[in-house]
Amino acid sequence: MRLIRLIKIITVALRFGLDEFLRGHERVGGLHTMLRATLFWRDLSAPRAVRLRRALETLGPIFVKFGQILSTRRDLLPDDIADELARLQDQVLPFPGDEAIAVIERAQGKNGKPVSEIFRTFDRTAHASASVAQVHLAELHDGREAAVKILRPGIASVIRNDLALLDAGASLMEWLWADGRRLRPHEVVTEFARHLDDELDLMREAANASQLRRNFAGSPLLAVPEIFWEYCSTEVMVMQRMRGTPVSHVDALRAQGVDIPKLARAGVEIFFTQVFRDGFFHADMHPGNIFVSPAGQYIALDFGIMGTLTPTDKHYLARNFIAFFRRDYRRVAEAHIESGWTPPGTSIEAFETAIRAVCEPIFDKPLKDISFGKLLLRLFQTSRRFNMEIQPQLVLLQKTLLNIEGLGRDLDPELDLWATAKPFLERWMSEQVGWRALIRQVQEEAPFWSTTIPQLPRLIHRALSEDRVAPLQKQVEWLRHEQRQLHRSLAWVTALFALSTGLAALLIWLR
Repeated sequence: MRLIRLIKIITVALRFGLDEFLRGHERVGGLHTMLRATLFWRDLSAPRAVRLRRALETLGPIFVKFGQILSTRRDLLPDDIADELARLQDQVLPFPGDEAIAVIERAQGKNGKPVSEIFRTFDRTAHASASVAQVHLAELHDGREAAVKILRPGIASVIRNDLALLDAGASLMEWLWADGRRLRPHEVVTEFARHLDDELDLMREAANASQLRRNFAGSPLLAVPEIFWEYCSTEVMVMQRMRGTPVSHVDALRAQGVDIPKLARAGVEIFFTQVFRDGFFHADMHPGNIFVSPAGQYIALDFGIMGTLTPTDKHYLARNFIAFFRRDYRRVAEAHIESGWTPPGTSIEAFETAIRAVCEPIFDKPLKDISFGKLLLRLFQTSRRFNMEIQPQLVLLQKTLLNIEGLGRDLDPELDLWATAKPFLERWMSEQVGWRALIRQVQEEAPFWSTTIPQLPRLIHRALSEDRVAPLQKQVEWLRHEQRQLHRSLAWVTALFALSTGLAALLIWLR
């Protein structure tokens, strides 16, 4: 099955002429010329960007997601490719409406209702279509507007095959590349597979949405749709319809009177709030998943990929960020070593110097002059020098940071990311280690204390009334018994030793 899938990938790449992207590479220049001569039947009249998008769509969800990530990196891609890949965010070729209805009715079970009894109206034409699922608009019988998300039929088997190829590729990386094991590709693939598995269960996605909605309840910064649980299943998720403008349509937002610089700053605050306050963040924040209301409030959609961080990870990340914003590179180096992300024998002075060389050139620059993609590349080169291991739990966070940069670059290239994020992080750290943290910990422990304190007199009385002397006396008697046995054994050993020594002396004298 893997071999068949690999052959399909190569075939699709050749059919859409993706070998054109390798034309300038000296090692494959001759191969490209040979392919053009032998595969003359290919229709390469469409622009290269269109052919790349169509190839990714043909290959399936994992490749579409790869294109989605690339589409946010306009600083790394030519404009024609970035514009075309942006269509992958919500304009993937949809599957027919009849199939969507069949999935909904099948998800209802044996005694399920037909679609006409679930919804007053249901639009058979997909409103948005992505790599794993598509969305149809509907209205419930009580008048509530709904968005119905439906999994693509047969998508699970396609993803399993692609993940098997990725895992094989991870093995090949470890075997061929000296740095392969340090990068821990199998663990990264496992982390990616876990989140893709979550995307294939829409009940999990609904739970993610519900959690994020609760985290930002009453927030003026972010709105999350309500989940209509009675209509949800593993293949179908029904939620409140949200109206807004895609965040990438900056001109339309300006026409609505939205304060774009304020919107960009709010995006940074939302991200850091999710990561450091909640340890639970939206990890698929490409423009197709983020809308903006006329009031300037973000609207989050598509909750299939969510990242989580442990309290330990949050603590070390915050210390790194704050030290980074303060240009305290020694503290950055120390935090890396203390967290275990860098080997304990690493020279702090050498690591500090290397980090300074990477980070210092980007300060005092607006976002338009900073490329996190290039920064991460240089940090990767530094990590290779100091034998740092990749942390799989932070891969999604790094991906989300790249998404945030892409969004910020589109909204307000003049955004000062450092000045926006630094006060938030400093306030968060003071809440974690200062008097606010003490008050919060007391509040968290109060329920336990409220049940334990009234029991203290009874527990003290029980401890005092117990006869603790008798068990100690038994223990002492046992030790004395063992001591007597040991003395007897030593006496026998001493006697035998003396006897053997005497016999040996007698034999020597008789000779």
